[in-house]
This record gives sequence, structure tokens and C-alpha cells, in this order.
Amino acid sequence: MYAVIKTGGKQYRVNQGDKLKIEKIAGDVGANVVLDQILTVVDGDNVTIGSPIVRGASVTATVVSHGRHDKVRIFKMRRRKHYRKSQGHRQSFTEIQIDKISA
Repeated sequence: MYAVIKTGGKQYRVNQGDKLKIEKIAGDVGANVVLDQILTVVDGDNVTIGSPIVRGASVTATVVSHGRHDKVRIFKMRRRKHYRKSQGHRQSFTEIQIDKISA
């Protein structure tokens, strides 16, 4: 059984027991989080596709940790114009573990 969830503007395919890093969400480490924007639920041959979401479906997850990804370097330059701009960015994330998928 797996589901396709939407969180943080991205879509993820999740199975029970999976760990994944998503956009930062509020919640303490060890807290349970209910994700309710479920786009698809597949249980064997039974496929449920939402329009746009599946009503009554939810995914329960546990917050494992919070952190930040590696730094991304942004460098802009115009040749022969003496223009250089350097910038860095580190995106925050929340690591969750999928506990239960309910349709």
C-alpha cells in the first residue's frame, strides 16, 4: 500500500515505514503529524485517485528531526563589466517517518 501526498508544494510517494525530508513544518521532535492532502491511494489492485484530493484519506507520520540542507551557491557575473554577485542559501527541512496510511 502506498500513497501520493502533497506537502510544501511538492508531491511524494510514500510507503509505511519510509523516512523522507520535506519542507519545514511546525512540530516538536517525536510529535505526530497528520498529512491530509492525499492525491492517490493504492492498495493492491484498488486505486483511488482524488479530484484533487481523496476525501477521508490521511497519512500519519512522526517528526524525526529538523535540519538544514547543504548550502547552494548562487554566483552571477557579467563579463567585462566588473559585476559579480555571490550568494548562498540553506533550505530548512523536517525529516518524518510514515507510520500509517489510512484510506
